[in-house]
Amino acid sequence: MTAAFDDLLAANERYADDFQFAGFDGFAHAGVGLVTCMDSRLDPLGMLGLRPGDAKMVRNPGGRVTHQALLALILGVNLLKVERILVIPHTRCAMASATEAELRARVGEASGQDASWETFGAIADQESQLRDDVTRVRTHPLIPESVAVGGFLYDVDTGRLRHIV
Repeated sequence: MTAAFDDLLAANERYADDFQFAGFDGFAHAGVGLVTCMDSRLDPLGMLGLRPGDAKMVRNPGGRVTHQALLALILGVNLLKVERILVIPHTRCAMASATEAELRARVGEASGQDASWETFGAIADQESQLRDDVTRVRTHPLIPESVAVGGFLYDVDTGRLRHIV
């Protein structure tokens, strides 16, 4: 099984040869907190002109403000110098292009297991869900009103962000 990771470990060796973040303090130096999708077409730092160390990031299916994502944002705001939060789902997202039943069926077929009991978080209306997620962040009592919170939709075909809320 170790051979499955050989290419990645070799890449890590090359990365470590020029490692520049030793002793880094772990704060969000650009004051940015970000929730976005796990989709491999997204480069969260690149799309915002940021570099490692500038932002605290949470990635999950659909770029949703889940309970865990909200906890990360609360910690970021209160302990890690996050002053601005962006919630960024994207176009052509698998979570927004199938129903919960369809996702269960696809996962069940791919895994060969019954997936009817799992909830994957299908998104029926991406913009509406984004508005709800931004409201959830803005109204949380542990996130001060001084923190700017915005919702944006990333276009995977153009690389552009559209401000929704």
